[in-house]
Amino acid sequence: MSFHSVVTMEKPLQHISLSDWHARLSRLRNVADARRADAFAIRHASRMLRNETRIEGDWANYETNEALTDRIAELNRWREVIAKTFERIEREIYMLQEEKNATERELETLAGPISVIGEVLTMRDGRLGSEMTYDEADTEIKNELCILENNQRLLADRCQKAWEKLTRLEEVRFKIGLEIENKLEAVDLDNSQLALDRNAANISYKPDPMRNPKNCCSYETWLEHVKNMKQMAENELADTYAIREALFVCREKARNMLQAQQERAEHTIRKRVFETQRARNELEWQKLKMKDEMESAVCELKNLEDALRDKTDALKLAETRLENRAQRSGMELCLDQAHDMLCQEVEKLREIRRLLMAKIDDSKANFNLLSDHAQKIDVDLLNKEHSLMTDLRAIDLRQRLKGGEFGLKVINPSAQTDRNIVLTRMENEIPKA
Repeated sequence: MSFHSVVTMEKPLQHISLSDWHARLSRLRNVADARRADAFAIRHASRMLRNETRIEGDWANYETNEALTDRIAELNRWREVIAKTFERIEREIYMLQEEKNATERELETLAGPISVIGEVLTMRDGRLGSEMTYDEADTEIKNELCILENNQRLLADRCQKAWEKLTRLEEVRFKIGLEIENKLEAVDLDNSQLALDRNAANISYKPDPMRNPKNCCSYETWLEHVKNMKQMAENELADTYAIREALFVCREKARNMLQAQQERAEHTIRKRVFETQRARNELEWQKLKMKDEMESAVCELKNLEDALRDKTDALKLAETRLENRAQRSGMELCLDQAHDMLCQEVEKLREIRRLLMAKIDDSKANFNLLSDHAQKIDVDLLNKEHSLMTDLRAIDLRQRLKGGEFGLKVINPSAQTDRNIVLTRMENEIPKA
């Protein structure tokens, strides 16, 4: 039997022992277990991290959305508050503008009464002679003019203050309106940000999103600013009602003062008309009596002149007798009783003639005085007629004050004149038309 041998060849590497092999296997197993444990731990940690980050991210997004919602609600709340203030400002501006316009119209209507008063004063300055007096009517009309001028100044001052207040309110309204627009814009922007999510198409990385924007402010500063804007509006609105009330009170006070003064002036003018009518009637009566007295004086003067002529002829007769008896001759030219009686007659006639001539001179002087006084009465009557017509025209002219917004209540002039005639009992003294 033959034996065959196998040629074996070994790699030229170091061989390890079985124990080393088992040790190496054990190391590999241990490393594998460690790596699996590490992998498991990493997977577990990764899963936990994923869950925690997802939860934290969701909660962060939820909190951000809630913060945006709260911010939007806060902006809307402040916007509504400021919007109400804005509406109040607009309402106050409208009402103050209406009061200012009414006051300006009232101020414009004063030009009419002032022109009427000027015409009345000019007309009454056209009176003649002794009728140019500083009477009560003149004083009341000038007082009425002073009240009109004072009312003009007062209303103009009130309008100026109202205009200044309106200017400030317009400025505040502009600021409040700009504040409301900014808040509306901020609300729209926050709503658009609230509508964004992680799946939106228009999201991207930004260079420096956490930077502080230029001209930004803190929340406390913003809140203080909003409160200051609200307080500024409230401060401007605080005295607006008082200004509107002052305008209304000023108009009513001016109107009442002018109405009362117009009534006083009207009363004094009508009283002056009555006094002038009474003085005119008295002068007409005096003129009539003077005329009768002058006629009587003329008749008496004529009788005195006739008596003087009669006594002149009697004196001529007595003197002629004396002169003719002086032509007696001899012892017949004696101073007998006839001579004495003729001398007494001449002396009496001369004295009577002197008395008659003196009385005639007195009568003529008295007649001249009567004539002069009658002429003065005629002139005064003409002046009073002119003054009466002037005051009556002034009353008619003042009827323009009774119409319109500033005047008294409209009264029928003819009815009022008839009432005054009845009250003053002048029915029989006024000439019939």
